[in-house]
Amino acid sequence: MNGQNKSKVVIISGPSGVGKSTICKKIAERLNNTYLSISVTTKPRAESEVDGRDYWFISKEEFQERIDNGLLLEHAEVFGNMYGTSKDKVDEALGADKVVLLEIDVQGAKQVKQVYKDAVMIFILPPTQKDLAKRMSHRSREDTKTARERLNGAGTEIAAAWQYYEHMVINDELEQAVDEVIQIIKQYTGETE
Repeated sequence: MNGQNKSKVVIISGPSGVGKSTICKKIAERLNNTYLSISVTTKPRAESEVDGRDYWFISKEEFQERIDNGLLLEHAEVFGNMYGTSKDKVDEALGADKVVLLEIDVQGAKQVKQVYKDAVMIFILPPTQKDLAKRMSHRSREDTKTARERLNGAGTEIAAAWQYYEHMVINDELEQAVDEVIQIIKQYTGETE
């Protein structure tokens, strides 16, 4: 791994409630030289969410302007809200030789893979669908209809993941899942904790 370029785009995806955000935050805490990308979104800010920490909350008009001006690396509509990744922030982090963690859905991941062909794609799976349903019900972030839609969409997302992702990690025990993802990243970057 001598002289290996440590900059790398690492895509972390998985169904709602599987623990992607927690895994990404723990990786960013443990791995040196990591940039955890923050998505822009049109979704309403939840009481517990902080602008600039959880998401960058913007209007639908502002989001469309960013699409029109080619400022988003990827974007997708998910359950009626738009989500996207700012291209300039990713390029800046890669230019600084950082590992860039993108917590995005399968649609967005496919768009990013078109731009960064060597992006590492990791999909986080629940131990079972029953576990996922239980985790989602404990989140209580959304109404029952939206939660049901998310759970129904999980099966489609998981099926697509088997087709597009190089790595699948089951989040049964959080620290073990974090360790697995870190080991995958290290295979590509030689990054250290």
